This record gives sequence, C-alpha cells and structure tokens, in this order.
Amino acid sequence: MLLTRAEMTLGFDGSRLQPEQDRAILQWIFNQFLYGEVTGIQVGKWLYDAPDLDSARFLAKQAIEELQHVGNFLHIMRMLGLRPGEPHAAVRFLATSMMAKSWPEHVAMEMATGEGFVLMAFYAVIDTLDHPEAVEILTRAVRQEEGHVAFGEQQTMRLCANNPGLRRELLGLSLVWRWGVGRLATFMEKRLPAHPVLQEMPAFLTLALSCNETRLLRMGLLDRPLDEISAAQKSMLIAEAYARRGGDSLWKSVAALRPGGKKRLTDTYLDDASVRGLLDAAREP
Repeated sequence: MLLTRAEMTLGFDGSRLQPEQDRAILQWIFNQFLYGEVTGIQVGKWLYDAPDLDSARFLAKQAIEELQHVGNFLHIMRMLGLRPGEPHAAVRFLATSMMAKSWPEHVAMEMATGEGFVLMAFYAVIDTLDHPEAVEILTRAVRQEEGHVAFGEQQTMRLCANNPGLRRELLGLSLVWRWGVGRLATFMEKRLPAHPVLQEMPAFLTLALSCNETRLLRMGLLDRPLDEISAAQKSMLIAEAYARRGGDSLWKSVAALRPGGKKRLTDTYLDDASVRGLLDAAREP
C-alpha cells in the first residue's frame, strides 16, 4: 500500500469500547460495516468488465472475500448481541450512490479510496474493541482489505500515468467523496452518545481525510496540497468529472438514495433469511 498502517492509525489514548456498556455505539458501527460488505456484490460488475485475466482473477477472489466478510460481521454481531439495521444515509451515498461508472472509477474510488477509508475504520475498531474473538476476526479481514486497497492504488497509477484528463476526472470525484465523509463526520459529532472513543472521532475523520489526500498525492491524482486549490477550481473539477460521466450529476447520485427502482441485495439484505436468523438469535435469552 502507499500508506503504512502507522500513518492510518489514531491512538485513541487507550480508550476502549465495551460490548455490554457500549452496545448502542457498537450497534451503529457494525451496521455500517455490514452494509459496506454487502456492497461487495458490486464486484460482480467489474469482474465482467475486467481488462485482463490477472484483474479478473483478483476480482473473483475479492468477491468471495467480501461475502465471507458479510458472514464474519453477522457472526461478530451475534457474539456481541447486536441487531442488524439500516446504514446511515452518508454511508449508503459513499458506497452505493457513488458506484463507479468505469473501470478507472472502480479501482480509484471504490478500491483505493473507499476501501482505504474502511480499512482505517477496521484499524480503529481493532484498536479499541475489548472483545478478543471479534478482534481476531477483524484482524484476518484487514489483511484482505489491505490487498484490495493496494490493487486499487496500483491500477489507478497505471491508468493515470499518461492521462491528465483521467486524473482530473478522478480528482473531481474524490472531492465529492470527501464531501460525503464530511456529512458523516457531522452526524457522528452531533448524534452519537458521549464516549471517550467517540470523542476522538473528529480527530479520526480529520486523519482519514488527510490520509485520503496523501493517497491522492502518491497516486499522482494531485500535484499539490488541496488547500492550494481554490474553491472555484474544485467546483470546476467536480463539474468536469460529472460531465465526463455521460450527463450524470451529483444531484442524481444524491437522489438515488430515495426509495424506488430495481431492488438489489443492498436494498433487501436485512430481510434475508441469514440476517433474520441473527435477529431471531438475538431475541433468545
């Protein structure tokens, strides 16, 4: 990977999340994780569009891993006595409404960027959750997530090496992604319960955005720090990116959060028999 674990890790000052006392917080955290792993079904589209056999093999393996992670999170939730529920709208926007329209978008936005953010969240839970068995499961998943991020980074650098137009497009989409993370940060600061770990969330999200900027620089999508790019230039990058998407728009991405249209597993997974089984188990004494 282009960033080390040390660069992507916040200390949390030794604060811990306790399974019993902090169940409401863990409920919210693992609902986001569960939804994110269910969105792994999107890998199927890119397996069909893979540019070469090596990429196809990697994606086939990744699809299996993502679905294994769904099972892992259901297992963790059962151990912690948690009930699967809806993800936050900002998580749905980042993981689904911004679904890639092209192979370069997939490797840059969904793998390097999106899974890079998820990887940081995994590190944070591993470092704070006081439940050894759950932490062991997450630690195994982390190694796979690191491989997904590294693949996305490598593919992005190869595709963008001699393509300044593509670099601008992916940078514009990255700015929208950063806006979505900002909305999630606002919710977490205002709505989640007071807790020593959560008090570090503003610092964690600041670090996540800083790591994202570092990754953009190291992948070559940025040639200077973001604070040296004016608001007008950023707006132009976003407008250009969505124009290149064939008339798509940020508004259409946001509107996609509203109910309607074809139902996929990302819409129906909470009604799935395996998830309902967990709900039933959680009701047992």
